[in-house]
Amino acid sequence: MPRKPDVPCKHPGCARLVPYNQMYCDEHKPLHSHDREYACERGYGRAWQRERKKYLQLHPICVRCYEEGKIVPATVVDHIVPHRGDMKLFWDRENWQSLCKHHHDVKTKTEDRDVEYRF
Repeated sequence: MPRKPDVPCKHPGCARLVPYNQMYCDEHKPLHSHDREYACERGYGRAWQRERKKYLQLHPICVRCYEEGKIVPATVVDHIVPHRGDMKLFWDRENWQSLCKHHHDVKTKTEDRDVEYRF
C-alpha cells in the first residue's frame, strides 16, 4: 500500500517537507511545542463522537434558541463549564447542553474569551 506523500512544514515561510502525520520540521518543532493538541488527544475521539451523537438525538433542539421561543436544530454538544482537560468534567452529562453553531460561537467568544487552554 502506498504511503501518503510528505507535506510542507506548517511554520510560516518554511518549505521543508515532513512526513504526512507531522506538522513541523525538526527545526521548528520546538517553537510550536506548546501548540494545542489534536482533538482526539483532548478527549474528542470516537467515544466522544458516539456520545455526542446520542446526546443530540435525545436533545435535538438548541437550548438557547428554545429560550428565545425558536425551534432550531442543535449541532453542537457544549460543555457548560469548560472542562480544561478535566476528564471527569468532560464526561459529566450534567455539564452538557445542545446548542446550534451560532449560539455555541457566541458562548465561546463571550464566556471563554481571553482564556488560554492548555491540555
